[in-house]
Amino acid sequence: MAVLAVQHIRRMRGGAQGQLMLGADGHAYVVKFQNNPQHMRVLANEFLASRLAAAAGLTAPEVALVDVSSWLVDHTPELEIDLGRRRERCKAGLQFGSRFVGGLMPGQVVDYLPEEQLAEVKNLKEFAGILALDKWTGNANGRQAVFTRRQRERCYRAVFIDFGYCFHAGEWRFEDVPLRGVYYRNDVYREIAGWDAFEPWLSRLETMAAETVWAAAGEIPPEWYGGDMSEMEALVEKLLARRSRIRELIEGFGRSDRRPFPKWEGMGGVGGKGSWREGAWGLG
Repeated sequence: MAVLAVQHIRRMRGGAQGQLMLGADGHAYVVKFQNNPQHMRVLANEFLASRLAAAAGLTAPEVALVDVSSWLVDHTPELEIDLGRRRERCKAGLQFGSRFVGGLMPGQVVDYLPEEQLAEVKNLKEFAGILALDKWTGNANGRQAVFTRRQRERCYRAVFIDFGYCFHAGEWRFEDVPLRGVYYRNDVYREIAGWDAFEPWLSRLETMAAETVWAAAGEIPPEWYGGDMSEMEALVEKLLARRSRIRELIEGFGRSDRRPFPKWEGMGGVGGKGSWREGAWGLG
């Protein structure tokens, strides 16, 4: 069932121009609207990829369908989309909602940590798992994460957010470029020294039941992708077929000139010859 939006809180940063809204369930959601400037399908991408991340045991916000009424849009001046030369009202109806990290009374949430604190992130190893997911889903954007901790806690936990450019945003195709879908700091990959570092997430993705993927896709409102069920079916079929290519795609990143895995022998690290000539792969 959808969560009814009852109050607008504030506008969020980002190209999709999401809005922070309070749901009737008492939780705050980052809501992305069907008529966002990026593409209507980013809502479907967010929902499907977030469900897959959760199925693999990765740390991502809970997601929901959020019902924004016409009354709330009409009575909230801030609910508008900036399209450059013009503005339009946010569309009423079912939107994508991502549970706001930290909630309405957060202990502390940041989007950057200095190197010393980054090394102490509780679930730093999960960056290997989210890399596998981003490669599988063809994320055409950089990996985004925020870091949260409760009051009186010393170490942060990474929460992976923003899956809108998986499946190449609105195009629903896979253009595999090694430096796409990766976090911008090599620090998070520094300790990766072999395939064991990607477990248990990699195996979970490679063996994920087709029923799990189909079920997640089946929860997505058809209006988020134009109502053409055949296009959603084609996307899921391609996604399932790509499970066998995840390791190959990770290797492409590992052997790039960025050298993300300095401890992985043969993958550009500890004396290996894994680097490629500058510019050979391109940038995301």
